[in-house]
Amino acid sequence: MDVKTLCLGLLTQGAASGYDLKKRFETCFKSFYSAGYGSIYPALAYLADTDLVTCEEISQDGRPDRKVYRITDKGRDYFTEALASHQPAHKMRSEFLAMIFFAEFIPPDRLNKLIDERAEELQQILKELEAMSDTLAKHPDSGVEFVAGFGQTITRAALDYMQQYRHLLTKETSAQRQAS
Repeated sequence: MDVKTLCLGLLTQGAASGYDLKKRFETCFKSFYSAGYGSIYPALAYLADTDLVTCEEISQDGRPDRKVYRITDKGRDYFTEALASHQPAHKMRSEFLAMIFFAEFIPPDRLNKLIDERAEELQQILKELEAMSDTLAKHPDSGVEFVAGFGQTITRAALDYMQQYRHLLTKETSAQRQAS
C-alpha cells in the first residue's frame, strides 16, 4: 500500500495537516511502515490535484499558512476500493538482522553491544505499544486494536528469541577461531 492510500486512510479519522499525518505515521505505524515529509507532502498534493482530498489554508501569525486536508467522498470511495483490491505484501526490513547475518565477522564486543542495543530498542517499542493500547482501548476500531496487539506480540517474540538464542551469536565463530 502506498503513502497516498495510507494518507487517505488516516484522513478518514479526521482532518489533518501534513505535520499531523507525519505524527500519526510515527505513532500508529511506527513499527511497520514509515513515511517522511518527502513522501507525505507530494502524496497530499497529488490527492488534492485529483480531488480525493480538499485543502484549506489557515492563516497563522508569523508563520506560513497551515494546510489542513479533508478526505472527499471521491477519496473515501477510492480508499475503500483500494482496500478491496490491493493484495498486501508482508515485508520486514531490518538493518540489525542484515548485520547479524554476518556475525562471524563482527568482533565479540561489538556483537554484544549490537544485541544489547537492539534489545533496549525492542523494550522501548514494547512500552510505546503498551501505552498505545491504553489509548486504543477508547478507540472503537477493531483493526487498530488488532494491529497494536500484533505489534506487541511480534516485539515480545523478538525479545524472547534474542534471549533464548543469543548464545548462537556469542560463541566464538569459525572465522574468529581461524584469525587467532
